Amino acid sequence: MAGNQLGVLNALDVAKTQLYHFTAIVIAGMGFFTDAYDLFCISLVSKLLGRIYYTKPGAVKPGTLPPNVADAVNGVALCGTLAGQLFFGWLGDKLGRKKVYGITLILMVVCSIGSGLSFGHSPNSVMATLCFFRFWLGFGIGGDYPLSATIMSEYANKKTRGAFIAAVFAMQGFGILGGGIVALIVSSAFRNKYSPPAYEVDAAASLPPQADYVWRLILMFGALPAALTYYWRMKMPETARYTALVAKNAKQAAADMSKVLHVTLEAEEEKLERINTQEHSFGLFSKRFAKRHGLHLVGTTTTWFLLDIAFYSQNLFQKDIFTAIGWIPKSQTMSSLEEVFKIAKAQTLIALCSTVPGYWFTVAFIDYLGRFTIQLMGFFFMTVFMFALAIPYHHWTLTPNRISFVVIYSLTFFFANFGPNATTFVVPAEIFPARLRSTCHGISAAAGKAGAIVGAFGFLYAAQSQDPKQVDAGYPTGIGVKNSLLVLGGINFLGMVFTFLVPESKGRSLEELTGEEEDETAGQATEAGGSRTVPV
Repeated sequence: MAGNQLGVLNALDVAKTQLYHFTAIVIAGMGFFTDAYDLFCISLVSKLLGRIYYTKPGAVKPGTLPPNVADAVNGVALCGTLAGQLFFGWLGDKLGRKKVYGITLILMVVCSIGSGLSFGHSPNSVMATLCFFRFWLGFGIGGDYPLSATIMSEYANKKTRGAFIAAVFAMQGFGILGGGIVALIVSSAFRNKYSPPAYEVDAAASLPPQADYVWRLILMFGALPAALTYYWRMKMPETARYTALVAKNAKQAAADMSKVLHVTLEAEEEKLERINTQEHSFGLFSKRFAKRHGLHLVGTTTTWFLLDIAFYSQNLFQKDIFTAIGWIPKSQTMSSLEEVFKIAKAQTLIALCSTVPGYWFTVAFIDYLGRFTIQLMGFFFMTVFMFALAIPYHHWTLTPNRISFVVIYSLTFFFANFGPNATTFVVPAEIFPARLRSTCHGISAAAGKAGAIVGAFGFLYAAQSQDPKQVDAGYPTGIGVKNSLLVLGGINFLGMVFTFLVPESKGRSLEELTGEEEDETAGQATEAGGSRTVPV
């Protein structure tokens, strides 16, 4: 294979782990820190938004966001993310990874600040402004998925490529953790300053006017890490694989990577011209793409779709689950600021004990166990633990058993992240041709966000009590938390089944996986070998 491969690409494949690898991880990873922070911090403040803008004087309970408003606030960023993944994924293949990379970051910075500055003369106008900025925030976040994954895969060596891409994605765990920590600090500072009583003690005093600053500060903090990495993103050279294989500029690719690797590389323009004369120009909607990569794309889209139904419903609404089992007290027994603190503490504990470790277990083992094994194992244990929570659900609601519930619930997060939440991000960045890599990753990621939207909207309604007296204001009765967890368990099982469509990519160069740089005969042989779905 190395004989057919461009020298600059072979040099990247066999390069020892160097400083530039870690630099790329940090630069791309800080984008994902911001992505996760911005997407999940809304769950920390949504109950506060309900109290501030929808509490009715004299009501027994504090106000909550009406169903249509809650749908919009929780889901609009996911809709923007889906659109951004498709658009920027396509644009990254057309214009280059670097040119598009800075645009996504600017969008994230501006819209994070705009979200916190949401204005209006009525509650609905404030929510409408918030939703506007969060849609475009999601649009920028969406672009970060295919671009960060593609850039890292094209910079990495083949021996540790999985760990490097997974390390970028693992910053998502720190983003979720960071959201909880920021919310803890901000809510504690305001609570200590104003000491509001519980709602049932004094409804008016439980919501000091200054509480309106709390959610704004939490949302705006997401602009900081994105802004700090903008300069370094613009300093990164375009990836050699895009420059050579897509832009067809061997001289520029060699010059860029010579600086990065600190070695002298030849341009090999004749070899590139010979490679370009071979028939590798098939498009996304061609029969040849369908034959070579059609099932692969089905596998990456379906598994990411199914994973995100479970993952986002758990993340966005874990506060509701913890309230249902009594781990977070009823709203009327707390002040507005204490409620933010309690929700943030629960999210921080889950992130610290299960979410973050799960990501880094994947980083540690993905190039030893392989993508297929980790994804199959993750879906399997997510299924087992979800059913373990759902079937004896009443048992877990009893006070002596609540800690055990949280432990098992945390294990589902651990195996989501030491499992398909990481591998569904890694694999699409490896198995598709360079000229379609960003596009196919964007399509796969967009399928995931479609699942997240299903999870966010579906769980919001499904988890409502079957007893009309127990449902949140404005909601119809649902199937209850127990039955919702059963459904999520079934979805995780389907994810395990569709994993068999996803190929193993451990230890192979990107060009070997995709058949690029090969002659027709060798391409057919690689195609046959590359269709395996289990480790060999």
